[in-house]
Amino acid sequence: MSSPAVKKVVLAYSGGLDTSVIAKWLQETYHCEVVTFTADIGQGEEVEPARAKAEALGIGEIYIEDLREEFVRDFVFPMFRANTLYEGEYLLGTSIARPLIAKRLIEIANETGADAISHGATGKGNDQVRFELGAYALKPGIRVIAPWREWQLNSREKLMGYCEQHGIAVDFAGGKKKSPYSMDANLLHISYEGGRLEDPWWEPEEDMFRWSVAPEQAPDKASYIELTYEKGDIVAIDGNAMTPAAALAELNRRGGENGIGRLDIVENRYVGMKSRGVYETPGGTIMLKAHRAIESITLDREAAHLKDELMPRYAGLIYNGYWWSPERKMLQAAIDESQQVVSGEVRLKLYKGAVSVVGRRSAGSLFDENIATFEDDAGAYNQQDAEGFIKLNALRMRIAAGKGRNLL
Repeated sequence: MSSPAVKKVVLAYSGGLDTSVIAKWLQETYHCEVVTFTADIGQGEEVEPARAKAEALGIGEIYIEDLREEFVRDFVFPMFRANTLYEGEYLLGTSIARPLIAKRLIEIANETGADAISHGATGKGNDQVRFELGAYALKPGIRVIAPWREWQLNSREKLMGYCEQHGIAVDFAGGKKKSPYSMDANLLHISYEGGRLEDPWWEPEEDMFRWSVAPEQAPDKASYIELTYEKGDIVAIDGNAMTPAAALAELNRRGGENGIGRLDIVENRYVGMKSRGVYETPGGTIMLKAHRAIESITLDREAAHLKDELMPRYAGLIYNGYWWSPERKMLQAAIDESQQVVSGEVRLKLYKGAVSVVGRRSAGSLFDENIATFEDDAGAYNQQDAEGFIKLNALRMRIAAGKGRNLL
């Protein structure tokens, strides 16, 4: 039984080569109306030119939206409350942007009466999973069109030939030299994949990086920065109140100037293959260090340890595209509850690629100097109590040893 005809499709549209070809291909292949959606999530490039490109393709309904504040407030900050790292290293810069884009695709489909959405993710990557899991969670009956899983335009040469055949403008680099890498950028990070990076032994050239100087070229003098937290989120930098997006942008600037945030990893994709990626996440690197520091004096020990146990599962859910799943929402509720006491200030030193915590304070600090001191504590802590504590914790091992279970 053939699928019903598509009447209108909302396309996640960057204005670049791939999605411009997709817009025309959708019109030709499905004989449908195309709505384009372009999001500014801090990629550092003008998004408004996408309007003219969409108009040239005959697109009547064009959405271009500034989502930077929503992106950081509702997605990046909640993720950082969990100190999230995928496979111990990756700060999930690409992954965390996808649920927001999926959300807006569905919202626009509802607004315009579209019966399908489309994206430019390839059939080899994680993004197809992230976009589509989000879309189906938010609108179960939506149809998803993924051209890279359908068409035969599987090379840049074929895409360029399609553009020439259909009169599509191909000056997608805006006069700039095109990078040899597949790049994705937003306010949290910029990623580089493909090209010579597909050899995991090859070291990338210095001029590949866009946001950070090499640590060797960073200033010889350390830079200090103070972050103010309220309930786990940054609300001010050096005493100046900032919105979430403005705070992250400032941390990117300060971190990049000091050579902070570069990462080169081979990660395990959800679709089964290993992939080498190089990332710049200067602001996120600072945020992770600072957040753990403010938690160190405000969180109860067992609450902190439980968060650390939950974090890898939470990170996997985001990496694999399950932001809108019930289990992610359950974990988020627990994480957010823990953050009710995570307020105060953290002072950090930035120097040649390194972030060092040099101070932390909070009105709700659980650090009690009277108890922790190595000097006379005036009876605040009875050291004799430790004897019974140790013997009780050793009891099961003493019993086992008494039964001949010698460990030597």
